[in-house]
Amino acid sequence: AAAELQGKYQKLAQEYSKLRAQNQVLKKGVVDEQANSASLKEQLKMKDQSLRKLQQEMDSLTFRNQQLAKRVELLQDELALSEARGKKNKKSVESSSQLSQEQKSVFNEDLQKKIEENERLHILFFEADEQHKRLEAELRSRLEVLETGAAQHQAVVDSLTKKYTETIEKLQNDKAKLEIKSQTLEREAKDCRLRTEECQQQLRNLQAALGSRLEESLCIINEKVPFNDTRSARYNALNVPLHNRRNQLKLRDLAGQALAFVQELVTALLNFHTYTEQKVQIFPIDSATDTISPLNQKFSQYLHENASYVRPLEEGMLHLFESITEDTVTVLETTVKLKAFSDHLASYLGFLRKILPYQLKSLEEECESSLCTAALRARNMELHRDMKRLTAVFEKLHTYISLLALPSTRPEGLLRTNYNFVFTNIAASLHGFHDILKDISKHYSQKATLEQDVPTATQKLITTNDCILSSVAALTNGAGKMASFFSNNLDHFTALLSYGPKGGAEFISPLSAECMLQYKKKAAAYMKSLKKPCADSVPYEEALANRRVLLSSTESREGLAQQVQQSLEKIAKLEQEKEHWMLEAQLAKIKLEKENQKLKNSLSGHLTEAIQERSVLPNIAEQKKETTEKSLREPIKSTSIQFTKHQCCLTKSLLCQAPDVESREDLIKTHYMARIAELTSHLQLADSKSVHFHAECRALAKRLSLAEKSKESLTEELKLASQNITRLQARPLVILFFPQDELMTTKRSYEDQLSMMSDHLCSMNETLTKQREEIDTLKMTSKGNSKKNKNR
Repeated sequence: AAAELQGKYQKLAQEYSKLRAQNQVLKKGVVDEQANSASLKEQLKMKDQSLRKLQQEMDSLTFRNQQLAKRVELLQDELALSEARGKKNKKSVESSSQLSQEQKSVFNEDLQKKIEENERLHILFFEADEQHKRLEAELRSRLEVLETGAAQHQAVVDSLTKKYTETIEKLQNDKAKLEIKSQTLEREAKDCRLRTEECQQQLRNLQAALGSRLEESLCIINEKVPFNDTRSARYNALNVPLHNRRNQLKLRDLAGQALAFVQELVTALLNFHTYTEQKVQIFPIDSATDTISPLNQKFSQYLHENASYVRPLEEGMLHLFESITEDTVTVLETTVKLKAFSDHLASYLGFLRKILPYQLKSLEEECESSLCTAALRARNMELHRDMKRLTAVFEKLHTYISLLALPSTRPEGLLRTNYNFVFTNIAASLHGFHDILKDISKHYSQKATLEQDVPTATQKLITTNDCILSSVAALTNGAGKMASFFSNNLDHFTALLSYGPKGGAEFISPLSAECMLQYKKKAAAYMKSLKKPCADSVPYEEALANRRVLLSSTESREGLAQQVQQSLEKIAKLEQEKEHWMLEAQLAKIKLEKENQKLKNSLSGHLTEAIQERSVLPNIAEQKKETTEKSLREPIKSTSIQFTKHQCCLTKSLLCQAPDVESREDLIKTHYMARIAELTSHLQLADSKSVHFHAECRALAKRLSLAEKSKESLTEELKLASQNITRLQARPLVILFFPQDELMTTKRSYEDQLSMMSDHLCSMNETLTKQREEIDTLKMTSKGNSKKNKNR
């Protein structure tokens, strides 16, 4: 748990450092954006100033233009007056015509220049105005974008700061918890050191006691045991090897699988030889219409005898499977039935050797027939080679199986070191057998397709070919299963069939193996006579289930059921309180709305009405409360007190001014709501802790009682074992019935039991002390939590 908290603390610290780095980057981005916005504001001010200057210039130009327009009007008026005068005085006109023409030309030129300048200024003003508007729109849009970005960045910064503060608070809390846990772990480590010193002292005492007992037992063995039979291989072969029931069951399972595969092969071989006999009598000459050759007659006669050679293979394998039982010691020296299976395989091999020449000659005679084509002749020659290979594979299998049968008849014929080599070669031979059968199946299928095209092919020939193909396919499948089974279990065969007596390399002879089995039966009968009937106890499955329940969790089934019941009761109570408080809240809301309306109308004139209303509402609340209590069927005392307090607060609030009262009530309400939520969370946490501690105490008490019971039973077993040792030491006649190695093994087993019991007692003492300390600490913590809950 401390490592997990440390890992969580490191992860939170890494996240905090990452967020801190991101905060710095975001702060920098916000500062840059603020600087950009300030520079843009300055640019906007400068543009406004230039716009004002242009506006002033425009105003001055308009004013100048108006002056010029007025001057033009004056000049036009003067021109009209001069024309009127010219009618009266032609001479004066003639004399002043030159002057007027000059003035007109001057005025026209001046007017034209002013007009052009005015147009140019209008164009410049319009362009400047348009540029200013466009620039102002761009700057405003950019300013809005920057302001939104700044607001977003500020929100991110605020959220990050809030998150940082929360993570810092959380990390500080975790740090405080880890410090408390480290202190408790240090205390536990000190206690463990003290316990280890005590255990070491106990171990020294036990070693000294066991050493003295060992010396006494060695003296008794040296005085009363005449010789050690494990030193001589001839005598050691008579000792019973360590019996491994699991190996025996494994061997029986493997033998059962091998029996099933052999039965499948036997069925396929019977079908193959029978259908081959039928094919010889049909093709190339049908015996029903014409006489077949003497060679084929002899071949079919031999094939008819196949059952007498094939069936014994299944019987021999069945006898071998039945000889492997749970009580026997199955090794190659004791598997006598393997020799019978080897003999049956030798007889079947003789049958194959007998029919092989006839089969080859029959294929050659078929090739010489006029119906045989070149392709069919090639297929027949391939089958000619395959049949030779098949007989050779069976010869190899027989050789290796006869080698495996040698230790049960003549052990010097096969050394124990060569067992692995023989099993490996058997697996390789089985794979070769499977490959040859695949070739035979392929060549037979090709031959059958070619024979269907022959003009004299009958339906009987086609069905016979199909039957041969099905039998060859079954042979191929069976051989493949047998090869894969043997190669997969090669290590098991080598290990299970090659163990022997302890301290010896092998059994001397089959006679010694038989004597060993007799000794094993005698030893089993003697141990059975020593064994006393056990008292009735709990079934093994039930005890194992209960032990798993006790070890997997600190709570038993009863404790969990009680916790579930208590939690359901609490849930029901909380639901009832929730409904009650919802009604109370609705009543308080209605009352508050009415009081607010009355306070808005008048505070002084309607005080009496408010008091009457206040006296009426509690009656309604009491009626509602009675209905809820009847429906819930449980009295709730604390709610009435809180309701009267709420009434007092409301009456006080009526006597105060409206705005101050509302703010004060809001503050009081928020404060008390927060306080209530905090107290309820603390109460729930304390309740859950107390329930958890109570369940742990109950489970530990149960475990303590179980451990004390087991301790008592182990002490009784230890006493019984010591009594058995003394009784066996006082009986020297056992040597007449048992070999020396059996007595030594019983002695060693009892010594191992004594050492195991002493170790178990030490571990039980340690666990008992630990459990007592844990119970004490849990009781103290539960008492402290109960006191805190009472204070709250």
